[in-house]
Amino acid sequence: MSRQLPLALGLQHMPGLDDFIIGRNQVAIDALRHALDTTGETLLYLFGPAGCGRSHLLLGQCAAAKQRGLRCAYLPLAERAAMAPQMLEGLETLDLVAVDDIQTIASDPDWEEALFALFNRCRDHATRMVFSADRGPAALPLRLPDLRSRLAWGLSLSLQPLDDAGRLQLLQSLAARRALKLPDDVARYLLDRMPRHPKDLVDTVTRLDQASLAEKRRLTIPFVRDSLDLR
Repeated sequence: MSRQLPLALGLQHMPGLDDFIIGRNQVAIDALRHALDTTGETLLYLFGPAGCGRSHLLLGQCAAAKQRGLRCAYLPLAERAAMAPQMLEGLETLDLVAVDDIQTIASDPDWEEALFALFNRCRDHATRMVFSADRGPAALPLRLPDLRSRLAWGLSLSLQPLDDAGRLQLLQSLAARRALKLPDDVARYLLDRMPRHPKDLVDTVTRLDQASLAEKRRLTIPFVRDSLDLR
C-alpha cells in the first residue's frame, strides 16, 4: 500500500530532498536522511513559518522513502476538507507516515482523536513518522493535551526561511528546471522588485518561462522588466 496526496506546489516535478535549497537548514536535511536508516530517529517534527519549505521536505522524504522501496503516505491536513479522519486507519502498517500542517486541525476533535490514535499505533508498529507545523509542539492550540505531548516525544527542529542568497539560488534553480538561464544580475533585479515568498518566486519564474517561450527571448533585465511590467 502506498498512499500519497501531494499538494499543488506549482512545481514541474515532485519535490525532493536533493533539490531543497538548504540555507540554514542542514541539520534538518541530515536528520531526514538519517531517519530512513534503521538506526535513525523514528519521529521527527519540523516547524517554521510559511514559506520555509515544510511541505517540500515532507514530500521529499516520501520520495526518498519510495526510492528505497519503502511504503509511505503523505497527509496534507491543510486540505482535510477533502479527506476524512477515517482515512488514517491502517496507515501504521506502512514504513513512513508524513503529516503536514498539524496546526490546521487544532480544535477539531475528530481529527485530533484520529491523529492521536494513529500516533499510538505507529509507535506500536515502529512506523517512522514525520510531522510539520507552523509552530513547535508545545505552542500548538490542541484541545487534546496527550496529542501535544506525544508530538514532543521525538526530535523537533526549527526550519529557517531563506535569506537573500538562498532566494537567489531558488530562483535560479526554478529557472534551470525549465531550461532557462537566469543570470545573477537578473535574479537580483527580480528579488529587488518582486514579492520574495517562495510561492511568489515560483509564480514569477512560471510567468517568465511563458513569456520567454512566446517571444523566444533569453532572460535579460530589459526583457524581464517589460514582461513583468516592472518600472
